[in-house]
Amino acid sequence: MAHDEAAAVPVPRRPALRRFLESRNGLGLLFMLPAAVFLLCFLTYPLGLGVWLGFTDTKIGRTGVFVGLENYAWLFDDPVFWLSVFNTLIYTVVASIAKFALGLWLALLLNRNLPMKKFFRAVILLPWVVPTVLSAMAFWWIFDSQFSIISWVLMKWGVISQPINFLGDPWTARWSVIAANVWRGIPFVAISLLAGLQTIPQSLNEAAAIDGATRWQMFTKVTLPLLTPIIAVVMTFSVLFTFTDFQLIYVLTRGGPVNATHLMATLSFQRAIPGGQLGEGAAIAVAMIPFLLAAILFSFFGLQRRRWQQGND
Repeated sequence: MAHDEAAAVPVPRRPALRRFLESRNGLGLLFMLPAAVFLLCFLTYPLGLGVWLGFTDTKIGRTGVFVGLENYAWLFDDPVFWLSVFNTLIYTVVASIAKFALGLWLALLLNRNLPMKKFFRAVILLPWVVPTVLSAMAFWWIFDSQFSIISWVLMKWGVISQPINFLGDPWTARWSVIAANVWRGIPFVAISLLAGLQTIPQSLNEAAAIDGATRWQMFTKVTLPLLTPIIAVVMTFSVLFTFTDFQLIYVLTRGGPVNATHLMATLSFQRAIPGGQLGEGAAIAVAMIPFLLAAILFSFFGLQRRRWQQGND
């Protein structure tokens, strides 16, 4: 009887908040809270403010009023805006493809048993760790219309008779800034893909070699499929960095000549800050969002492919 009375005594339950904090999900949310507050203050608020300014006619020194889609309608008929969209797409597509091709080649090369391999890995990182403004100033001298080292070498070899105006001709300026961006972005792609290559078991290539596979077949049938998730993430970040590039263009050309190298980011800054049209500049910045979302979706589907490789639906 005493045993039944003892069993009937209810066990005190811990408060719900304490149980939540002691659980794995609660502890994870607690650790994520500082980062969430940081993103809310320094990312969500500026993004929301920029979207709001895009719907107003705000100018520097004057509070604007709500004008709806007037800024976007004006941009739709603005040839300079569409030129910046064209420049941004050319700049992003060409530079991203070049960085991927050269970065993958470097990653495969550094993945081999080469002498002084660690030294070369460290050297390749230099273009990435050097401040953007400093590297842009170096390229500004390399592409100088009078003192360019490239023009000097080509003239000494007899290839050309006068210096090349790298940053003075529209298409030459476009290719010049793309070359500078590729030089700066290759290390990020190469080192990231090299890290992915290090995770691929060598036993898979050895088994393929025993089955008679060539080097090309081992690359396309073994290495490349296993590297696809890393490629998806790396190229997404590469596209985002390239699409939103500002410092390199602003230091080298400031959008010239005749707006030939203006990207959407540099045009947004020019219209908003030096031009004083905050609403118009914000509208150009907001117009970049659909392109950035497309890059993020590309990464998402790339990660879904990883689930397929692991045997999941």
